[in-house]
Amino acid sequence: MIKLIVGKKGSGKTKLLVDMVTKAANSSSGNVVCIEKEPKLTFDIPSSVRLMETCKDSIEGYDEFYGYVAGVLSGNFDITDLFIDSTLKIGGKDLNKLAAFLAKLSSSIASREVTVVLTISADKEELPASLVPYIL
Repeated sequence: MIKLIVGKKGSGKTKLLVDMVTKAANSSSGNVVCIEKEPKLTFDIPSSVRLMETCKDSIEGYDEFYGYVAGVLSGNFDITDLFIDSTLKIGGKDLNKLAAFLAKLSSSIASREVTVVLTISADKEELPASLVPYIL
């Protein structure tokens, strides 16, 4: 299942994400992973959550990002929750490429019991229609 937290910069997306990460960490029977562009959430999320930064691996664009996320999920089948902050900073601002990325990701996680939550710095009205069903 994919869920999107959308809104312009400063609208509280990361705060909501941190709350969701904390809740998942406290209730999950598996592993919780949080991916961010640069190290900003280190002291905001529980230490039991695996925190990963894409800047360490020079991830740019949605094709590379998909490979990164697929590798994370393939490397550990016990991941129950995957959170991604600053999605557009990692993959790029092209919303149509974002839609293609999410379609591919949705297909790859269909047989897994994992929830993926992403923050998107854009207004709901800016997003392609195919993304609207994912919005929280």
